[in-house]
Amino acid sequence: MFIGEYNHSIDKKGRIIIPAKFRENLGTSFILTKGLDNCLFVYPLEEWNILENKLKTLPLTRKDARAFVRFFFSGATECELDKQGRILIPSNLRDHAKLDKETTIIGVSNRVEIWSSSEWEDYNDDDDLSYENIAEKMAELGI
Repeated sequence: MFIGEYNHSIDKKGRIIIPAKFRENLGTSFILTKGLDNCLFVYPLEEWNILENKLKTLPLTRKDARAFVRFFFSGATECELDKQGRILIPSNLRDHAKLDKETTIIGVSNRVEIWSSSEWEDYNDDDDLSYENIAEKMAELGI
């Protein structure tokens, strides 16, 4: 399980340190892809395979399903940690997540998310997404 929030900088080559607490659960090889809300998703291979199998069941006849699968898989790349615990984030993924210098890396149960620190701050400042509002909506759903 991935939990917590960490701040790291991207170097000039586009490399970022993955927090030590996340490295063991990610394994030696994992998948980095475009995420939702202008972030990147990082999945251990086991979780990626589960997600891939679910996405394979989406109907090809639905335009939105085809679009989502294209979006998700076209941005995916397999990553390995270097000796310093870093990964290289390809430029197309850095652009997608608006990553420049300062990043926030968060654990979200079965995945890791990589955010531009300014985007993460803006996301957290959104009144519609306040913890209290979300909790109230989840209670209405019985969660």
